[in-house]
Amino acid sequence: MSDRVVVTATIVNRYGLHARPAMELVDVAAGHACAVTIRKGSVEADGKSIMQVMLLSAERGSQLEIECVGDGSRKCADAIKALIDSGFSEDER
Repeated sequence: MSDRVVVTATIVNRYGLHARPAMELVDVAAGHACAVTIRKGSVEADGKSIMQVMLLSAERGSQLEIECVGDGSRKCADAIKALIDSGFSEDER
């Protein structure tokens, strides 16, 4: 049975999940072997696809569910949540 971890994070930075933070998120996800799915309401995205992550249109205050399945899923989920919780290190939060 594969490891499966689901965490929830809220977008806190002022401009939401725009291009640069979306790419940071995809880079973190791509650095892990597990599959990554990100959900905003009923919209679902492959966490390793910049186009799909951008289509989430996750503005400030959006709640995202991050599901990681496979090897290293806990480490990946924690890294993505920490990135989102940090506001992607944007100063204008």
